[in-house]
Amino acid sequence: MTEPIRVLVVDDSAFMRNALSREICSDPRFIVVGTACDGREGVEKALDLQPDVITLDVEMPVQGGLDSLQQLAAKSSAAVIMLSSATEAGAKTTLEALSLGAIDFIPKTRCKSLLREKLIAAASVRRARLRGGVPQPVQNGAAEATALPKGFVAKAIVIGSSTGGPQALAELFTNLMRPLPVPVFVAQHMPRPFTDALARRLQVQSGHSVVEAKDGDTIANGVVYIAPGGLQTRASEGVVCVRGDAGESIYQPSVDVLAASVLDAYSGSVLGIMLTGLGRDGAREFTRLKKTGGWTIAQDALSCTVFGMPKALIDAGGV
Repeated sequence: MTEPIRVLVVDDSAFMRNALSREICSDPRFIVVGTACDGREGVEKALDLQPDVITLDVEMPVQGGLDSLQQLAAKSSAAVIMLSSATEAGAKTTLEALSLGAIDFIPKTRCKSLLREKLIAAASVRRARLRGGVPQPVQNGAAEATALPKGFVAKAIVIGSSTGGPQALAELFTNLMRPLPVPVFVAQHMPRPFTDALARRLQVQSGHSVVEAKDGDTIANGVVYIAPGGLQTRASEGVVCVRGDAGESIYQPSVDVLAASVLDAYSGSVLGIMLTGLGRDGAREFTRLKKTGGWTIAQDALSCTVFGMPKALIDAGGV
């Protein structure tokens, strides 16, 4: 029988510690090995208990989440998931945590619906670390370029990403030419207000024009459009259309929904890039993109935080 995933819960709220522990222990795949009421105690217990995964509150007294995360990254092999408030300040801090080594985050308002999925993904990352297969960020100039076929001219780029996506997007855009000659559309699995904070952060990091897409935006070359969380985004007749989900996908935003619209709007002259993430969102429409004359690229396993979405696309013959 597979050993259960060992979880340490760190939160200054006794209510949240109890609620998270009950939810985690209700599934036999997990066991809560301990709890801590602040970051300092969390680091101490992480070193003592050696959990697979740590859920870490962003805002705590004595020692906050970011300081604790930096210590954990240096001293522990545990994968860290941040618990964040769904506010503008919480979103900014969470994105900083992801850049410091957190695997993923969960808004506190969505803990119950996302917790188990995130814990499993984080545990897989930790076990890869112990095997020596630690995903490493690509250093500037170190990545081997993927050549586009002779004669192929992309009129647009569509990108899909999920777990590990913010870091991968930052690395990608930092190394792309400025200005970009085409519009770029990104579906990153992330709720609001995190997608707006992501757009602002990517613009500062990369120097590109990066915006959270809004309904009615005129599509322009050189602009990166981040699909807003909780909604579905499409490209249509030179403008961006943002609408509520009508049962199209469990993912909001969905890579498949966005990619289908970009493919149709640009008659297949599209470059598709599938980045790190859990699941298979985007595999269907990226495969259709390849079959109808577009060009698709998938992030490799070694550099992925989670080799789920790229693997699904590769397995479907869509790369």
